[in-house]
Amino acid sequence: MKYLILNNLKLLFGLLSIAIILHLFQAIEWIHIPHDALFLVRWSTVLLMCTYALFRKQLTTWIFVSMILGICIGYDFPLLGKELNILSKIFIKMIKTIIAPLLFGTLVVGIAGHSNLRQVGRLGWKSLVYFEIVTTTALIIGLVAINYSKAGIGIPAFHSDEKLPEIAKAMGWKDIVLHTFPENFIKSISEGQILQIVVFCILFAVSLLLIKGPKRKPILDFADSLSHTMFSFTNLVMYFSPFAVGGALAYTVSNMGLGVLANLLQLLGTLYLGLLVLVFGVFLPLAWFSGVRIRRFLRYVSEPLSIAFGTASSEAALPIAMENMEKYGVSREVVSFVLPTGLSFNLDGTTLYLSMASIFVAQAAGIQLSIGQQITMMLTLMLTSKGVAGVARASLVILAGMASSFGLPDWPIAAILGIDALMDMARTAVNTLGNCLATVIVGKWENEVDEMRED
Repeated sequence: MKYLILNNLKLLFGLLSIAIILHLFQAIEWIHIPHDALFLVRWSTVLLMCTYALFRKQLTTWIFVSMILGICIGYDFPLLGKELNILSKIFIKMIKTIIAPLLFGTLVVGIAGHSNLRQVGRLGWKSLVYFEIVTTTALIIGLVAINYSKAGIGIPAFHSDEKLPEIAKAMGWKDIVLHTFPENFIKSISEGQILQIVVFCILFAVSLLLIKGPKRKPILDFADSLSHTMFSFTNLVMYFSPFAVGGALAYTVSNMGLGVLANLLQLLGTLYLGLLVLVFGVFLPLAWFSGVRIRRFLRYVSEPLSIAFGTASSEAALPIAMENMEKYGVSREVVSFVLPTGLSFNLDGTTLYLSMASIFVAQAAGIQLSIGQQITMMLTLMLTSKGVAGVARASLVILAGMASSFGLPDWPIAAILGIDALMDMARTAVNTLGNCLATVIVGKWENEVDEMRED
């Protein structure tokens, strides 16, 4: 009986989408349907969707339901929708509190977590060079794609009491270099200077690496415990994400109408197109020229990919990815180094998204970024993207910090939040695919892959 109810609810789950499409058709006078009838269909289906979400008991399902609920509230009850932006503001504030401790924990453990660099040897520098080349390519793809699609241009300005900050003043090369280094770590945290935080964490990790013996262990253990705590903190904050998503879309639609959805869907399409270019234009040629047996590789990577897509968490897919890459034929030494390191240093889908979303925020705010400013932003992302946690929607941490560092407003991030679940699943799956491919390729460079191993 339970499965029958669930199956029927799945059929009803799409009715609201049909109702929205019918309303959009009516808006452009293709067909005419009474407003009261559409109102009844919308809210009846919202009730059915909420019932379905209660059966599913999954965060992703509730996020999808809250997206539709927020759109309906913003359209049918605009006065209420305008007040719900407090939910997204609360969420963004909580996200910002994660930035400094999360970067500190992940970068210190990632860099200083090995006994010494000599022990890591060729495997270490080859992995890091590979990560940097591929993630930089992903950043460039995202930058080109968003400048071509201009998805953020044309969003009506919010009628809000908040004063939108201007882009940071142009600085000379000396000012840029000086601004990179922190004079006070606490001050950098309070001002949201994420690049300065990253530089401090890298220097701290290298200094810790040079310390021998037991004196290093307490701090390393603390950083490892801190990173796990912040992973848990992030997961806890994400339970509030359905409310934030619903409030963000309700506020957005009530202020700007359904027309803003066209810009958000354009951003979504731009991201998916950029990810496809990354997979078929970068990953596939790399696999081909490295001699990877692509069909065999896809067979072993399909399961971690499905987990990453469904949970929107690279960390959730890590155990099965490590197990399957060993089954593929990569040695345990290579797997145990490349995959966990890639979790912080090789998030290709996320870096592509971050470059795209950062420019989208500037476009939405009507701020013209010069090529030099965009390059500076991308150079910053080359470092900051290395500290992104492998948990669901953690890239919002870096995006919020980036906006703060470059004087960009928060409200376009709240608009992006409305479709972030759809984007997060795709970019996380690409992250996992990129890390698995990196493991095989680096293993081949080290002659540590036995592709003839029995299945």
